[in-house]
Amino acid sequence: MSAVSVQSGTAGVPDGASGPQPVGTYFERMPFGSAHVLIALALFMAFVIESWEQLALVYVSADLGNAFALDAGRIGWVLSAVALGMIPGALVWGPVADRIGRRAVCLWSLGSYGAVALASAFSPNFTTLMVTRVLSGMALAGIYTVTFPYFLELLPVRLRGRAAVYLSIGWPIGVLAAVGVTQALSGMGWHVVAVASALAALWVFAIRAWVPESPYWLAARGRHAEARAVLLKLGAEVPEGTRFAVVEPERAGNPLALLRGRLLRITVLMLIVNFAFNWGYWGLQTWLPTLLMEKGLSMSSSLGFVALSALFMIPGYVSASYLTGRFGRKKVFLPYVAAAAVSGVLFAYSGSLTQLYAANFALSFFSLGAWGVWNTWNGEFYPTALRATGYSWATAAQLISTSVAPSAVGYLLARATGFSSTVLFITAFLVVALVVAVPLPETEGRDLE
Repeated sequence: MSAVSVQSGTAGVPDGASGPQPVGTYFERMPFGSAHVLIALALFMAFVIESWEQLALVYVSADLGNAFALDAGRIGWVLSAVALGMIPGALVWGPVADRIGRRAVCLWSLGSYGAVALASAFSPNFTTLMVTRVLSGMALAGIYTVTFPYFLELLPVRLRGRAAVYLSIGWPIGVLAAVGVTQALSGMGWHVVAVASALAALWVFAIRAWVPESPYWLAARGRHAEARAVLLKLGAEVPEGTRFAVVEPERAGNPLALLRGRLLRITVLMLIVNFAFNWGYWGLQTWLPTLLMEKGLSMSSSLGFVALSALFMIPGYVSASYLTGRFGRKKVFLPYVAAAAVSGVLFAYSGSLTQLYAANFALSFFSLGAWGVWNTWNGEFYPTALRATGYSWATAAQLISTSVAPSAVGYLLARATGFSSTVLFITAFLVVALVVAVPLPETEGRDLE
């Protein structure tokens, strides 16, 4: 490893520091200003779009099935197609983001997603629909993978965890948007819902206007003047002519580096957590309307239940944001996952509608609060040159789970396994995520490498 060791001036760095400083040093005293607000808004809405896209067609699946004469199995493939496309997409976009930058990947990814998603709305048959849905997933995977590590690299150290958890609230907002808009447009057909999803990609212009490139990435690439310009925009004090101390690990975006040295153990653990935790969430959410109908709710009542559950996710995120700033990532994530697992068991054995609502709302509160912490924690394990690559592996593990879980749960339902047994099977994956996360290192308050 080598270091860049020239710097003019030390203003704006900690007392007693001398010589070249890592770029993270300038985030320690950085104020949270208007530039951060615009960045947060831009990336928050990107996360809303990501959530929306993965769920929008779920709520018009009946119309989709009628349009192409699809059975339940092929409807399931259509609903999983975006996630299937995002798996190879994430594995490609992550290393690309470590090599060409976070901002470029966001712009190209969201822009190309909009074009392909629009084409999918005019699919003449099932095969074309599957192909365009897979391609739209491959395109969307770029911004989906980069959003959180990108945001972390633009935030003051003391607010990094709390602010990033708030970014996660974009997920339930996307769920609410998917439920609300699909219900408003469902009478016009699934095509209109697909077009609305594609038009959301116009948000790329807001990202282009408001979100600068990561100064961590710029400094790591030796672009010191550009890194300084971004830091100044973010409110840091950086002397003119500053060159940052840069530790240069193996080639940026090299996936094999995730399996070497100290990173090997972290990579294996985080992959298992991502797969199991996402199964515990997605396996239930995909089939929740169907499971609720088994308990006697109508489809409209089931969608109302889903919407209320999404609302309960928001205070879960808010509480987790507050607590992670005080106690760190691990001391919040582990209890929240444990509480989510207990809530899942209570949901499985709910004997009345009131118990069903209470248990599921607790499950939404704790599982999504834990997701907010995990989205942050997961982005802090790797150095800058490998951060997007590591996050892309995490995203791929989640998406494999997202793709497999609906089919596995659907298989159980087709065999008349029953409500309680199916929910318990899903909840078991939360327990796996809890146990495997225990050895992972705490990252609260640490500079990003």
